[in-house]
This record gives sequence, structure tokens and C-alpha cells, in this order.
Amino acid sequence: MNAINEQLGLSAEDHGVLRFITAGSVDDGKSTLIGRLLFDSKGIFADQLAAISKAKNKRTAGDAIDFSLLTDGLEAEREQGITIDVAYRYFATPSRKFIVADTPGHEQYTRNMVTGASTADVAIVLVDITRVSFEESSEGLKATLLAQTKRHSAIAGKLRLPTIVFAVNKMDLVDFDQARFEATERAVRALAGTVGVEDIHVLPISALTGDNVVTRSDKTPWYTGEPLLPILENVPTRVERAEAAHKVGFRFPVQWVARHDGHTANDFRGYMGRVEAGEVHVGTEIIIQPSGQSAVVEKILFLDQELPTAHIGQCVTLVLDKDVDVSRGDQFIAAAEADKDTPVKNLTADLCWLDSEPLNPARKYWLKHTTRTVQAKVKQVKQVLDIHTLLHGESTNLVRMNDLAQVELMLAQPIVADLYAYCRATGSFILIDGATNQTVAAGMIVAKE
Repeated sequence: MNAINEQLGLSAEDHGVLRFITAGSVDDGKSTLIGRLLFDSKGIFADQLAAISKAKNKRTAGDAIDFSLLTDGLEAEREQGITIDVAYRYFATPSRKFIVADTPGHEQYTRNMVTGASTADVAIVLVDITRVSFEESSEGLKATLLAQTKRHSAIAGKLRLPTIVFAVNKMDLVDFDQARFEATERAVRALAGTVGVEDIHVLPISALTGDNVVTRSDKTPWYTGEPLLPILENVPTRVERAEAAHKVGFRFPVQWVARHDGHTANDFRGYMGRVEAGEVHVGTEIIIQPSGQSAVVEKILFLDQELPTAHIGQCVTLVLDKDVDVSRGDQFIAAAEADKDTPVKNLTADLCWLDSEPLNPARKYWLKHTTRTVQAKVKQVKQVLDIHTLLHGESTNLVRMNDLAQVELMLAQPIVADLYAYCRATGSFILIDGATNQTVAAGMIVAKE
């Protein structure tokens, strides 16, 4: 990571770039929270502030700023007071740069949330405490969360986002009630355990007034944790976690073959792409899959310079010591690990179904994995997740839009795939309808053979 920071011009104290999303149900305060972060981190220009202060669709009284208008840029969003599309915003603090995706909360736009979460390091799931149901029980106050909060948390778990921050919002509307917050915290920690997320933070906030967003609030003396922004400044990114884990070896899907025709003495052939896992050095022996040919890396080119090593996340051009048959969609792996990285044709995967038409096993689908596209057949739908209970239902072929299902796939050609838990880039794919060319599903590989 330090090598990447040096090439990007980041200081040693700079924690790099963190991508995060806001998720949760409709009107939980996602857009307002992002607006508050932008405002308090001085990420808003004066003309932007003046424009939203005079906006006709403002939902705050008097001179109070409606922070949600900073991200809800579409006219339809401002008229309806909801987020429809994913909005990306950028801001920075002295220790970190941020790319934030404001995702829709409505169920019919769940696929937009999946799009935003697919590249995120962290999910901030907002929980509107005024819409949490409370009841007294023998164990004390018990909280029941909204279904969409469960849905977005389940998607974050399926996408293996390493960290979820549960921001219990609108605490100002319940007079910063400690008992209600603690009951909600118990409910969200149980939810996180059910969806398989281990690194979680739960904090009470008010996005509108800024309590516990950037600085600690004196209205919650019983809360001993950090405010939201310091948490985001220090949480590790996916790249940092991947570098520390070393779950898979070198992965380099070929995106383009760069060929400069000319005199034989000046002939050039390079293979362009991004290092998705591990690292590669000049002199490393690699295997080209699925053909199984071998070669040695002779040069690593980055812009107008040669590098001795390329790390995860870098886009480089590799030059090999000999001419081999390589095309877009092939993948370079380390020869030392070739015995355990054999291509496979059968996958078990979790699917987020994105299309308005239900899954049809009789239809022809294309599976796009890294830079390779192969024909795929859905052999079986093993189970569909019940969002309300977070339990898996029985085997069925009925998978509708926004459903989370586990399926078995058979491919027409082999691919070099990893489990999504080990490598996001080589463990994920999209399904494309062969007739309409629509992207119908996003998939995460959980088993292969």
C-alpha cells in the first residue's frame, strides 16, 4: 500500500482513499448525513451552499440548510424527497480522502444500492430510531428493525463489505434516549451476526444537527465510542485487508493486448490490465490460463516508466520474455500456485437479481467474469433469502427482482475463479441476458469445482 501511496503522491500519514456508501430504508437520513459530512469537512463551495439555501424543494424551516439537496440532484428526487439514483461525492480531511456513494433506500431501487456497494470498503447503514418498533419483554426493551434495513445489511454481508457502521439516526427526536439506543444496538448487532459481518460500529447520531457526526456530542455522555468521521478516517480499506490476508496469489486478467507494428527490431507486444491480487516482479514465472502456457515477466511498464514490482490495484502493462497466444479474457497467475488455481466450469454463487423479469433457467445467460465472458446455464436455484426473517427458503426457480438467491451455474468454458470471500475481483461476476443484453444479476462465488 505504501508503494501505491508514493506513486499517487500521498504522504506516509495519509490513509489513502476510502470508498463508502450510505444504506438503509427510505427517509432514514442518508442524503442528509452525507450533506452534513460535506458541510462540516468544508467540502461545499459557497455558491453550492447559497443555491441549496434558496432551493424551492427545501424541507427545512427558516434559514436551516436542507443537507439532502447536496446529493439529491435529480429534479424528481427533490420533488419527491427521495433518492432514486446513486450519487457520488468527494471530500477530504487532513488524514484521508473519501469517495461516498449515496444510494437509494426504496425497495424498487435496491439494484442501485448493489451497484454502489460493489466498489465500497464500508457501508453506513442508517437506522431511523423513530421508526424502530419497541416493546417491553422479560429481558428489557426489545427493538424490531425495518425490513429494508435488514435487506441492505444482508446485501452488504453478501458483498463481503468488511465493515458496517450502523448509525442510529434522529436521536434528537427521541431526546437522545439511552434505553432506546441500547435496545436498537442489540438488534443491529444481532442482525450483523446473522448476515455474517464481524467488524461493526454502532453509534447514536443526528445527521440534521450534527451530533456525533464529526465531533463528539455532549448530549450523549453515555456513549463512549468515537464519532462517525474519526471511525471512517481509521478503518482499513479492502486493499489493505487483502494485502494483509494473502488469501490468493497473483491475479492479472488481461484487458488489452498492446501491439506496436513496425520494424521487427522495434516490435512491441504488451499485456495491459490491473493487478487484482498479489504482486508480480520482473523475472516472475507466470502461467496463462486457461491455455496453461508459461512465460517469464520481462518488463513491468507503468505510464512512461519501468517498475521492478507491481502491486494489487495498479494498472500496468506486462511484457513477457517470449511471444505467446494471449487475448482479452485470459488471466496471468503465478506459476508457483498454478496447481491449485486450475480453471473450473461449475460454480455455486449468491445472486442479487437485478432484472424486472424473473430468473428463467431455460434462458441463455452470459457470465462476465473479470475481462472474460462465457455462456452460462443456471442448473439449480438452491435457496432464496427471506428478507423479513433472514432465513433461507426452500429450493425454487422463482427469483424476482431484488431477491437474494443461491444458485448453481454450469459454464460452457472454464474460468480461473476464486471465492468472493478471498478476492472480490476474481470472485464476482455479472449475468447478462443473451437475448436482451440486459445485466440481470450480480454474483458472488461461494464454491467452485
